[in-house]
Amino acid sequence: DMLDPEKLIQCPFDKHHQIRASRFPYHLVKCKENNPEIAKKLATCPFNARHLVPRAHLSDHIMKCSDKAFMEQDGVCGSFEPLQEQLKNGSTWQAPPCEEDWET
Repeated sequence: DMLDPEKLIQCPFDKHHQIRASRFPYHLVKCKENNPEIAKKLATCPFNARHLVPRAHLSDHIMKCSDKAFMEQDGVCGSFEPLQEQLKNGSTWQAPPCEEDWET
């Protein structure tokens, strides 16, 4: 997309929308607001926010994403095994214990 700003890209929210690459990020924001039910069914790629895929296909997309190679070359990205495990088992994050006493 970045090499040709005039390239047309199909919108993931409305298949009838063909958007120039240079306008695509702006269109995604607006179209997501206009299509909340479709937005609930899509997940954003951790390597490229322009990649919106069905939630069920996210882990497969992560393994094959062309932008993953750029992240790995830069040394930004380590192993994504923990991410894959989180996708399979749900998030493992837990809130830290609260030290505030709201009663006092």
